[in-house]
Amino acid sequence: MLPHQDNGNTSDPSRRGFLTATTMAAAALAGGPAFGRGHSTGNAASGKLKIKLAGYEYDRVAALKDERVQIAGCDSEFERAKIGEMNAHIFSGPKTREVTEIGLLPFILAVANEDFKDYTLLPVFPLRVFRHKSIFIRTDRDITKPEDLRGKRIATPGYSSTSLTWIRGIMQHEYGVKPEEIEWVVSSKDSSAKASGKPSKLENVIPNGITIRTGPKGKDESELLVDGEVDALFHAIEPKAFQEGHPKVARLFPDSRKTERDYFKKTGIFPIMHAVAVRKDVIAAHPWLPKAVFDAYSQAKQLTYEAIKLTAWFKTSLPWIAQEAEETRQLMGENYWPYAIEPNRKALNALLQFSYEQGLAKRKLKIEELFHASTFDLKEASA
Repeated sequence: MLPHQDNGNTSDPSRRGFLTATTMAAAALAGGPAFGRGHSTGNAASGKLKIKLAGYEYDRVAALKDERVQIAGCDSEFERAKIGEMNAHIFSGPKTREVTEIGLLPFILAVANEDFKDYTLLPVFPLRVFRHKSIFIRTDRDITKPEDLRGKRIATPGYSSTSLTWIRGIMQHEYGVKPEEIEWVVSSKDSSAKASGKPSKLENVIPNGITIRTGPKGKDESELLVDGEVDALFHAIEPKAFQEGHPKVARLFPDSRKTERDYFKKTGIFPIMHAVAVRKDVIAAHPWLPKAVFDAYSQAKQLTYEAIKLTAWFKTSLPWIAQEAEETRQLMGENYWPYAIEPNRKALNALLQFSYEQGLAKRKLKIEELFHASTFDLKEASA
């Protein structure tokens, strides 16, 4: 999905002024002057710190990959990777990346359950998704509302991913449906593996106190739903059956956009899926790095805001993208995808609570245990 907002309102410009503004924004998207040059460490031939940066190529991160935005004092190399691989890389792999996108719940579990200390988080959140849209049902099982899920058999690909933890938390706190009231079926295959990669062990933590079994060998979660072996499915990605329009597969919330907007109005929470992690030994040697990385991600995002505002209406193949952007800003504010800890405190505390009360985390962490101390008071310059 495209992000739907930018920063600020503009008055009605003249045609010449408008075309000038849109041309400048398009030039920025194509490649403009780099941001954030500065610190020098002397560790590389250029006099800058050489680092590897891993993540998905979201529009809000693309300027880091193509170097329109640079991390101050760094010579960075962007590696595109899938979240399962990025998680495994820092938890059980070579740990050669200085900066990496990471699944937020797996990181929470690594700290809470395994006293993981090699990396620390920055309050940068490359992926956020409202999750009411991620609940799919059989239309022939008398399920019309969340409460009807009690006692039902629900499929999931894995159990302790960030997205599934959010869905269960929302079901419990908004509708009173607890995980122990469900019969869980973990599919032996995941149809989204091509997009997300092989999950790390921290995405398959099974807590005590729930009823759970593994589905038939060779069947993915979509096939379980189609074959009627489960009544519903919790999945971050639309199952194949839904994409193909299977007549007996539907979303639990038919107008999930309205439901999700109502959830945000009520709670102020925009669920966080991924964060950015930095290796601690690199920070110890270069204490300026956390702020430099934070600022660069924020600047890259700002370019996307500006492009959506000025050029998305004629560059994007969605007829009402401008109206969607306006409605999103009205509901969520100019900086709809905020970085830093304070504007995200409610969302972070919610996920920490869900991870503990669902029996995934052995102890309830505090926000400050996840993030590097130098980031506690960081603010976005454009916000």
